[in-house]
Amino acid sequence: MSIGTLDDALARLAHEDGVLVRVEATEGSAPREAGTWMLVWAQGLTATIGGGQLEFQAIDEARGLLKSPAAEPLRKRYPLGPSLGQCCGGVVHLSMRRVGAADAAELRRQLTEHLAPVAIFGGGHVGLALARLLATLPYSVRWIDSRDGVFPDALPAQVHTEHSEPVQDAVATLLPGTHVLIMSFSHAEDLDIVIACLRRLRERGDLPYVGLIGSKTKWATFRHRLEARGFAEAEMARITCPIGVPGVTGKEPEVIAVAVAAQLLQRRAAAG
Repeated sequence: MSIGTLDDALARLAHEDGVLVRVEATEGSAPREAGTWMLVWAQGLTATIGGGQLEFQAIDEARGLLKSPAAEPLRKRYPLGPSLGQCCGGVVHLSMRRVGAADAAELRRQLTEHLAPVAIFGGGHVGLALARLLATLPYSVRWIDSRDGVFPDALPAQVHTEHSEPVQDAVATLLPGTHVLIMSFSHAEDLDIVIACLRRLRERGDLPYVGLIGSKTKWATFRHRLEARGFAEAEMARITCPIGVPGVTGKEPEVIAVAVAAQLLQRRAAAG
């Protein structure tokens, strides 16, 4: 799903009906996982359920619904074998229903509720690059800064901005399971956010990833300050610094964003 895909789809619904096609369940090997969606229009598509003959047949079925306004929603089972000319060998269960302008708000909720939560602390260039990139991936982004007026006006539907002063207070209200990325405009704020995350981990242990942007030297300095505040070695080991997959070089915001997103996806895959 490209940046703006969901936003573009919801805007298009104001002018024409479409058919929402969702992967409800899969069995065995399948091109996409449950929750994947696409919107089929009389002309064109938004997003994809994996391509190939599966998608081709689903589009044909969906356009049949568009031609019949009174048609009931469909749920169909597609074996991915010789009949579809796909060698995945699994089974995909699809649902299809006609949607229009009145469904836009509910669709926004449905199509973002399954996304994994990420919190980005810091409204700078790297934060912006990350927010835009993560919005193209299966993440819902909470983007937080202590300063007013730092966020751009136009952002994807999966990105929600928030002003918090002091910024570390927002840590207490993060959803359980949130992946945290810390990259504020000052090292002092970064340290305050790290301390808030470590305290939450001590109390609830429900932040699976806390990443701090910076060098090994920065982390060494932070470690000394955290030790002085009573944090143990095992607690500090919960912080990832530097962030991003090894081997990706370059300090451009977009390069850093790619490396960090790859690290989050690796951890997501490892967690199943």
